[in-house]
Amino acid sequence: MGLMKRAIIVLAYLGVLFPAFSQLPSHSVARQWNEVLLEAIRNDFAKPTIHARNLFHISAAAYDAWSAYESSADTYFLGKNIGSYFIPFNSFSYNESDGQLAKETAISYTIYRLMEHRYRNSPGFTNTKTAMDSLMVELGYDINFFSTDYSLGNPAALGNYIAEQVIAFGLQDGANELGNYENIAYSPVNSPLSLFGEQSEPPTDPNRWQPLQFEEEFIDQSGNPISTGTIDFLSPEWGNVVPFSLTNSNSEVIERDGTSHTVYFDPGPPPYLDATVPGIDDPYKWGFALVSIWQGMLDTTTDTLIDISPNTIGNIKLDELPATMAEYATFYQLTTGGDASPGYQQNPVTVQPYSEQLVPRGDYGRVLAEFWADGPDSETPPGHWYVILNTVVDHPQFERKMQGSGEEMSALEWDIKAYFTLGGAMHDAAIAAWSVKGYYDYIRPISAIRYMASQGQSTNSALPNYSSQGLPLLDGWIELVDSNDPLAGDNLENVDKIKVYSWRGHDFVNVDGSNAAGVGWLLAENWWPYQRPSFVTPPFAGYVSGHSTFSRAAAEVLTSLTGSAYFPGGVGEFVASKDEYLVFEKGPSQDVVLQWAKYYDASDQCSLSRIWGGIHPPADDIPGRKMGAIIGKQAFALAEQYFNAKVLGADEVIPAERMLYPNPVETTATFQGNASLTPPVLMDATGRKISPSHYGLSRQSDGWELDLRRVPPGMYLLLGAEGSTTKLLKK
Repeated sequence: MGLMKRAIIVLAYLGVLFPAFSQLPSHSVARQWNEVLLEAIRNDFAKPTIHARNLFHISAAAYDAWSAYESSADTYFLGKNIGSYFIPFNSFSYNESDGQLAKETAISYTIYRLMEHRYRNSPGFTNTKTAMDSLMVELGYDINFFSTDYSLGNPAALGNYIAEQVIAFGLQDGANELGNYENIAYSPVNSPLSLFGEQSEPPTDPNRWQPLQFEEEFIDQSGNPISTGTIDFLSPEWGNVVPFSLTNSNSEVIERDGTSHTVYFDPGPPPYLDATVPGIDDPYKWGFALVSIWQGMLDTTTDTLIDISPNTIGNIKLDELPATMAEYATFYQLTTGGDASPGYQQNPVTVQPYSEQLVPRGDYGRVLAEFWADGPDSETPPGHWYVILNTVVDHPQFERKMQGSGEEMSALEWDIKAYFTLGGAMHDAAIAAWSVKGYYDYIRPISAIRYMASQGQSTNSALPNYSSQGLPLLDGWIELVDSNDPLAGDNLENVDKIKVYSWRGHDFVNVDGSNAAGVGWLLAENWWPYQRPSFVTPPFAGYVSGHSTFSRAAAEVLTSLTGSAYFPGGVGEFVASKDEYLVFEKGPSQDVVLQWAKYYDASDQCSLSRIWGGIHPPADDIPGRKMGAIIGKQAFALAEQYFNAKVLGADEVIPAERMLYPNPVETTATFQGNASLTPPVLMDATGRKISPSHYGLSRQSDGWELDLRRVPPGMYLLLGAEGSTTKLLKK
C-alpha cells in the first residue's frame, strides 16, 4: 500500500469514524509519540505478540516518566520487582513549577530510547527513525544527550535511565529478545502444506497446526516480504513472558510433547475430528464447513441485501455467548452468515432509532475481512485498538474523565494512563492467547478443509467417496462432482471428488486487482481463504483467536476508562469507499459504513471478521472473547491501583522478622528482612501511595533503605511484602 493510500485511511479514521468530528484538538506529547509508535509498527514485521509487548513496555515506561513527578501516583517499573527483575530508583530534586515540562521531557527521552532499541531491526526503521528524530527536534530535544544520572533532577537523564532499565528488563522477561524472539523448543508435527505445487501434502494429524510452504515470497500481514520456504510458528512459548495483570492463579503448567507450557485461562481442547460422528453433526466438520460456506457469500453480484446498522447488529451480552455445540449452531448462522445479534431499538444519546443501512452481504463480508485483518501496512490488532482509542478521544463530545466521572484530566494525564492500561491488557491478551495457541497447536481452516477433501465425504456411506473423516455434504454448498460437472476434468479424473461453493480464489483476480474473484464451485482440495495469495493464513495456530482476545480485552478497557460502553454520540463509524477500499480485489461495489453502538459490538464484529476471512472456525472465537473479557477487567483493576492509593485495613500488622529501625526517623531508614522480597511502599496517613521519586528506595544486603529527606514531617504507613503495615513517624 502506498503512502497516499495509507494517508487516506488514517484521515478516514480521524475524520470519518465519528460523523461530528471536524478538527483535531491539540495533542499531548504522549499522543504525539503514540502516533510515531503506531507508524513504527506499520513499518515493521506483522508480529502481534511482539508489538503488544512493545506497546505495553513503552506505555508503562512513559507512565513511569510521568508518575515519577506525581506524588499521588505509584510507579510501575521504578523501584519495583517486575517478575524477578528489580529496577533501582532513588529520590531526586526538581523545581515543581517546571513539572509539566519535566514530565514531557522525561516521557520523550524514555520513548525515543526504547523505540530506538526495539525497532532498530525493523525493515522500515529508516522511516521510523526519521519520524522519531523529527519529533525530538520539533520538541526541542537533543538526541545526542545520553546521560542517565537523574540525581540532580535532569528529566532527560531520567528518561534515558528508565529506557536503559526497561531495555535490560526486556532482555530477560521470557520473550527471548536476545535470540530475536525465536522459538526454543517448539517444532510442528505436520509437514508443510505446499500451496502451489503438485506435491501438496495434507496434514498427517488433522487436529494440529500445519506450516505453509511458499514457493514465492511470503508477505506478512503488514506487507513486508519475509522469505520463500516454510514460515515458522510465531511465539508458541509466549506464555513464559512476564505479564502485567495475569497471576499464577490464572495459569497452570501443562506438558505436551515433552515440553512444559504455561497456559492461561485454559479453555480446554478445541473440537477434534471425530470419525464416529457422521457429517455436519460433528462439531469439527460443522465448524470448518461453515468457514467455506461463509466464503461462498462473498459475492459481488448478489442481490442479497442486509441491514448492517446497529438496528440489527450488536448488543450481544457476554453471558449469552454459546457454550455447547447446540448453542454454537444457533448463534452462528450457517447458511446466511453472521450471528444472532438482537441489535438496538434506539441510539441512547439521540434517543432515536439508528438509520437503516442496506448493503450487499458480499460487500459487508469482504470489508469486514479487510478492515479487521489489520493489514497490510497496519498496526496489527493491539495497535489497531490504540487507533480506536485515540479516535474516541478526538470526538468533540468526549470528556477526559476517568470512568466518566470526577474532574476532567489534562490531555497528558489521560493519554498516559489510558495507554498504560490498554497496553497492559494487550500484552496480557497476547500472552494468554498465544499460551493456548502454543499448547493446543490447533489446525487452521486451509489445512482442515483440504484434509477432509482429500478423505472424501462423511455424510452418506451409500454415496461414492465416503470417509468418516471427510467433508460433510450440504446441498448448494458442499457436493460431489458428477460426470456432467464442469469440474469433472478432461478425463473425468475429478468425478466423485468434493466441490464447495465458495470464494473462487486468486486465479480469478487480475494481477492489478481491477476485478473481483466472485464466488462459484471449485474443488475443495483447492480452497483458499479470503486473504492475499502471498499471505494466506497467519503463521501460528488458530485456537484461540488472537483477534477475539485482543478485541474483547480492549473493549473492556475502553468501557472502564470512559465509564460508558457506548462510543461517543452512541455510534462509531468507518467508511469503506466504493471500489477504493479493498486491497487485492475490486470493491466494495458501494460505500459500506461499518457501525458500532458499543465497544463490545466492534469487538464482536472483529471476531466474526476472521470467519468471513477464512482464518478461524467458530470454535476459535468464543473462548478468545471470554478470555479477553477477564483480561480487560483485570488489567484495568490493576492499573487503577497505580493511579489511586490503596486504603489499608486497620488490623494489618508488620511481621516481626521485617521491621523498621529506628522509628521515628529523620533522613534514612532501613526496612530489615529478605532483600529479595517485594519492596515496601510508603503511604501517607490517608492511605495514598507516595511515589519513590519523593522518598527514594534502594536494595540493601539486609533489606531496603528509604531516603526520607524530601518527605515532609508527619505520620506515614509502610506497606510490607504481604500487604501488612507498620506506622512510621518522620520528625
